[in-house]
Amino acid sequence: MLLDAIARVSLSRDLESLLDYVVDSSIQATGAERGFLVLYDDEAQAQVVRVARELDGDRQCRSVGRDVKYSTSVVQRVIEEQAPLRTTVQKNADDLALGNSVYDLKLRAVMCVPLVPRGGAAGQPDGAPEMPRGALYVDSKAASRAFQPEDLALFHALAQHIAIALENAQLNLHSIERARLERSLEIAAEIQAGLMPKSPPAMEGYDLFGWYRSAEHASGDFFDFVRTKSGGVAAVVGDVTGHGVGPALVTATAQASLRSYARVLEDPGSVVTMLNADLSERMDDGMFLTLFIAELEPDGRVQTLNAGHTPPLIWRAATKTIESISSDGPALGLMDDLTYETGADLHLEVGDILLAFSDGLVEARHPDHPDRFFEEQGVRAVLSDRGHAGSSARETVESVAQAALEFAEGAREDDVTIVAIRRT
Repeated sequence: MLLDAIARVSLSRDLESLLDYVVDSSIQATGAERGFLVLYDDEAQAQVVRVARELDGDRQCRSVGRDVKYSTSVVQRVIEEQAPLRTTVQKNADDLALGNSVYDLKLRAVMCVPLVPRGGAAGQPDGAPEMPRGALYVDSKAASRAFQPEDLALFHALAQHIAIALENAQLNLHSIERARLERSLEIAAEIQAGLMPKSPPAMEGYDLFGWYRSAEHASGDFFDFVRTKSGGVAAVVGDVTGHGVGPALVTATAQASLRSYARVLEDPGSVVTMLNADLSERMDDGMFLTLFIAELEPDGRVQTLNAGHTPPLIWRAATKTIESISSDGPALGLMDDLTYETGADLHLEVGDILLAFSDGLVEARHPDHPDRFFEEQGVRAVLSDRGHAGSSARETVESVAQAALEFAEGAREDDVTIVAIRRT
């Protein structure tokens, strides 16, 4: 019987019929009249009958209603003490601890064992739900039936196989749910990657390139090259607080809105004001979006707006120096009625490089020295080197990204996005 139980637990994919089989085996092997598989709901602090079976007139096991009465006090005692119980009921004071239901039901023999998962909670995979506490219970009204120690040993072994079956089913469900979640995240990442520009648009007088890498499947960062009402191009870098699916949904909304507003509104200030009013109604408290926009004109003039974003840097080819672009207003989503003004116009000369990036770049952390970060100083060093070398926008971005990744030894605590604009 045990070998058959082991085989069924190993091969069965039908949990319900497997549990019925093990409870039936418990009844037949012990000579009991009824058998129950009872789980304990810790949240409701109540016992839940998972399987209830009894012998019919032909000594065949059949299902009975789950509201049938049994000794709940015996089951509770076994679950709490995690120790098996075997008794032949005698009407004396010592047996009153078994509960009044034993006498009310006229039970003469009761046996109950706890369900113990393999290895206990320590054997559960990370993130897997714990198997609920429970017990396997049989009883009999026959005066001639007294459960023996060997009955308890076999009964206990069958209970272990029920525990294994339940645990296997739970781990299988956990595995399916985890695989479904992983696939959902992969789809979210694929959709987001599709929203990022595959290649920068061609604009006479400029060399453009953008790059991002997410800390998780989906990113709270984004970059874009948006066509403006005047027919030019606006380079955008945004960073929503946090990373993962939630912030990624906000970035998708922001990208779609930016593309629409930039085609109908005259300047970055109007675009960001409209976007802020839109996002403020949708974003949860504590979530916000930092944003930098650089609207490019053919003559080298650049209209910028920095809404709480990490200050972008400009390499000046003529002076071999680096400037930073300060903030023109707070991040989006903090105040819904805020009006943003376009910042002071910049002018890019041939060889100048404007580099915009998210805070994940400057906050790249050294794994061996947790208090050391890549910082703006690290970005400036690479930008200066690429500026002196006359590097392209792509070479500049890739060099900065590579330097930060090497500094952090590949570790990613936050999303990283970088956009370079080089005047040609």
